[in-house]
Amino acid sequence: MPALAKRLEVVTLSGSSRMSIRARELREAGHKVISLTVGEPDFATPPHAIEAAHEAALAGKTKYPPNDGWPELKAAVQRKFRRENGLDYALNEIIVGNGGKQVILDALLATVDPGDEVIVPTPAWSAYADIGKLAGGTPVFVPCPQNNGFKLRPEDLDAAITPRTKWVTLNFPNNPSGAALTREEVAALTDVLLRHPHVWILSDEMYEHISYVDTGFHSVAAVEPRLKDRTLTVSGASKTYAMTGWRVGFAGGPAPLIKAMTNMQSQTTNGIATVAQAATIAALDGPQDSVAERQAIYRQRRDLVVDMLNDAPGLQCHRPEGAFYVYPGVAGLLGRTSAGGRRLETDEDVAMALLEENHVATVAGSAYGMSPYIRLSYATDTEALREACARIQDFCRGVV
Repeated sequence: MPALAKRLEVVTLSGSSRMSIRARELREAGHKVISLTVGEPDFATPPHAIEAAHEAALAGKTKYPPNDGWPELKAAVQRKFRRENGLDYALNEIIVGNGGKQVILDALLATVDPGDEVIVPTPAWSAYADIGKLAGGTPVFVPCPQNNGFKLRPEDLDAAITPRTKWVTLNFPNNPSGAALTREEVAALTDVLLRHPHVWILSDEMYEHISYVDTGFHSVAAVEPRLKDRTLTVSGASKTYAMTGWRVGFAGGPAPLIKAMTNMQSQTTNGIATVAQAATIAALDGPQDSVAERQAIYRQRRDLVVDMLNDAPGLQCHRPEGAFYVYPGVAGLLGRTSAGGRRLETDEDVAMALLEENHVATVAGSAYGMSPYIRLSYATDTEALREACARIQDFCRGVV
């Protein structure tokens, strides 16, 4: 068989995908598994968005779209950025991609050369580092420990930036920790970034509408407008509108960067599905009542999960300020043995034993660059969460 590309050596299957696969195998074997691995809202896509997709298909809007997105969708994104983020982008400063991940891929492929560094505050979604490596760059991890609320400290950011730094990735509210920032905390980071004009800023704001900070959510480029010409503001429809399967992400940034990203996208997927674009226009421009309603439900679920996990022996769970994940520490379980006889030396051991013995699927913190933790998504129904947490409590009580 001919050889595969060496670039595959730097790209691995994500931790959440690996655990989801094992959970599916156990389900197929007859076990009643509760999966808390994937960050996917359990709510339905808004009906008016589905209807808009249907109408677009019936109207014949099924031909190849522009590589960077329909002008109508880019205009809806433009309105969204003005209305919700205080950001004004021209249409040639907006791109639409197949989810936020493709937008990030476009950006890094268009800018990163071998030897360039991509700063990734950890814990973090693994895609930032993996895409950075795929583009030929080197990820530079900056730990954000729990004793600082999993938040990036300005002095740590400043110390990590070198002449080779190409990007700083910021994701708050954060996957996996749920950490969110106040306006003052964002401003402290932007003060650092102003001192390093050679650095691009990737502000992944996918969870902007799932924030429990009293002062609300604040976009990086709005807090510090002087950074707008080197900031890529990334968002999408998946988390806010429960449209994960529609695969619509979008971003605003300086026109030269967006043009370069469009060139990259033209050689991968071209434009995204037309009916998905029609649905997203309707979601962005339509009624927004469900956004706040769902945020309130997520907050209730967060409190349920945090309280139940903190009642489990050996776990210590920080109360997150956003997103729909919790990131409990499992240090109290390590060096011990589960009821099923498994020796628990790492957070991966804990996650796998919990899945195979008590049939709750989580993701080891090692997948996000910080151990010993596990990540749970509470974007599922309340009764399933209650049962999952009860099983976790039983598992922890059985560890000796």
